[in-house]
Amino acid sequence: TILVADVPRIKCKEHGVVIVKVPWAEPGSRFSALFETLVIDWLNEASTQAVSRQLELSWNAIDGIMQRAVKRGMARRASLEPKHIGVDETAFRKRHDYVAVVSDQDTGHVLHVAEDRKKANLKDWYDGLSDEQKTAIKSVSMDMWPAFINATLESIPDAEEKIAFDKFHVAKYLGDAVDKVRRQEHKALMAEGRYDLKGTKYSWQYNPQNMNAKQWRDFKCLRESALKTARAWAIKELAMSLWHYISKTWAKKGWKRWLSWALRSRLEPIKKVARMIKNHLWGI
Repeated sequence: TILVADVPRIKCKEHGVVIVKVPWAEPGSRFSALFETLVIDWLNEASTQAVSRQLELSWNAIDGIMQRAVKRGMARRASLEPKHIGVDETAFRKRHDYVAVVSDQDTGHVLHVAEDRKKANLKDWYDGLSDEQKTAIKSVSMDMWPAFINATLESIPDAEEKIAFDKFHVAKYLGDAVDKVRRQEHKALMAEGRYDLKGTKYSWQYNPQNMNAKQWRDFKCLRESALKTARAWAIKELAMSLWHYISKTWAKKGWKRWLSWALRSRLEPIKKVARMIKNHLWGI
């Protein structure tokens, strides 16, 4: 459908000649608001190039519709005061590039996407917040990436009490450490002609809470063995159990006991993560 209308122009002393705003389209857009809504729905399901091809519009036209939608969304969120935000990184282009994503933890809304993980880009977003919005933030969940930490410490009032290094990232670091111990031990055992760890990679990575009764029984021999990997796994699982604390004092005591065990474990991958956790314990 093609709409044809003579849109009135007026001459304003302050702004010069301007076009009267029409109810069916945004200023400067050649498409109706209803059609742009249809395009946005399509963009939720397919790429810009695919939507461009299906609707027989140029890539720039589709991108313009998307940019206007983003601008409208950001304008609506300008008055929001998120209380709990998360700063995370995600990969794209086959994991060769990373972007930093800031989201509202209460609503799940994406508040900001930065082109990389640099401190300056996150700080620019913080600088765009009003003093009231910064003060309203009660917690900032993130991994232990220095750029995210420093940008938050420099921008958010009392950030030392608001930064939270979340369980997911700590679990990932420890899970990777357990796998490194497994690979090292598997190599050493294979040299002796032993195959204790053959085919067990995913057994150590599986969340025990998601195991059924049979899987837990089958895993029993491994986890109760004298293998270094079993010890590394036990250290990781103890760390995962420390998030139930409500009292900060008791939580500190629990983590200090864990650190004592992990640092004396003689398992270098575990000790490396333990040192990192020790340096960031203030945010855990």
